[in-house]
Amino acid sequence: MDMRFTRRAVNAALGASIAMPWVARAAFAQNPILLGVPTAQTAPVGTADHLDHLRGTQLAMEEINSSGGILGRELKLFTPDVNPIIPESIKQAFAACVDAKVNAISCAFVFIPIVAMDTTAKYKCPYLNGTAQREQTEKIKENPEKYSHVFQVDASDLDYGWTYPLMLEEQEKSGLWTPKNRKIHIVQEQSGYARSITRGIVDQVKKRGNFEIAQITDIQIPVQDWNPVVHELRQVDAGAIFINHWVAAELAAFTKQFVANPVKNSLVHLHYGPSQPEYLTLVGEAGNGFIWDSTIGHLQDERGLAFEKKYRERFPGPFPGAVYPGHGYDVAYLLKRAWEAAGDPENFAATAAAIRQNPTRGVCGTINVNNPWQEALHYPANGFDDELAAPSAEEGIPLLHIQIQDLEHKIVYPKEVASAQLQLPPWWS
Repeated sequence: MDMRFTRRAVNAALGASIAMPWVARAAFAQNPILLGVPTAQTAPVGTADHLDHLRGTQLAMEEINSSGGILGRELKLFTPDVNPIIPESIKQAFAACVDAKVNAISCAFVFIPIVAMDTTAKYKCPYLNGTAQREQTEKIKENPEKYSHVFQVDASDLDYGWTYPLMLEEQEKSGLWTPKNRKIHIVQEQSGYARSITRGIVDQVKKRGNFEIAQITDIQIPVQDWNPVVHELRQVDAGAIFINHWVAAELAAFTKQFVANPVKNSLVHLHYGPSQPEYLTLVGEAGNGFIWDSTIGHLQDERGLAFEKKYRERFPGPFPGAVYPGHGYDVAYLLKRAWEAAGDPENFAATAAAIRQNPTRGVCGTINVNNPWQEALHYPANGFDDELAAPSAEEGIPLLHIQIQDLEHKIVYPKEVASAQLQLPPWWS
């Protein structure tokens, strides 16, 4: 990614204005509500997702302001640069939000969530994120007073693992996929995040008994050469393959090496990374047939497609991502409703209470964080953390499994929100 392009996009968001006479606008902007949006602008990872999140937030901000703002006040953005994998950078970015006296913080994710939580713990403005780590929400549950202001508006890493075998079972049950064997081969990077996902898969497979873990192959990142991995995949020859690694460029390298010498008739899942626009830019048609997943993303229903249309018009060019544009958009509107319910954006406790007490349907589903983890209820139920499972797809945030079909991202699971049926990949006979 061109970092200068990312900086320009951030500057464009900061400079966004609404159409109204100068005098009226001056009065409108006199006492703005300030939303902090820590955004990766120069970091080696995360810039694509963070830019998506910022643009979704910007779109919501422009709509809100053009409709009169919030409680008669303009919504403005404050966007400090952050490296989401460096603790000191996270601390500095969130401290900058506190120093700027923002009314709330919306962030795509950081990989060391406790740093962000602790940096904002005394200030206590609402902090909403899509970090997707159970480590974060367990800390909230353990210390609800200290972290009463922190909300995770998607499911956690473990849920990727728990949901994966459910997706496989559903595709087999539908008759669209007949596995050549019951084996699952997991390739995992060496991070706590990836190990949590693997643990979820292993636990769910043991519980349900419909598949078996044939092999877990560890990789060290960055991966320079995937050929040894592809060779091991061919030796194990599992019916289902899960590549537990999320960096788009490296998954693109895997894709090219895999399709050149594929494991025939295996269903291949690439964790999350293909959601980033860089992936399809690098692989083109070689990406067709691969499946990826996300704990949040705009749905491909009437509401979600209307949002996508508005987003494409506002930010011309290839749609940049299927995950964080909707996430940023939904969080901004969730905060708008909470501020209006509280009646005072400076009353952080009342705003946090309004967030908890008022589930909000957005383009990604229904955000309901009224639980001890302050983590969005998700769908489908998986039998492990039923307290966090929504009773239906409409009442929670669906954890999406998406297949690339004709260079388009199509939801294939859960079936309640699917926009297409599973297609057999090109490497199937």
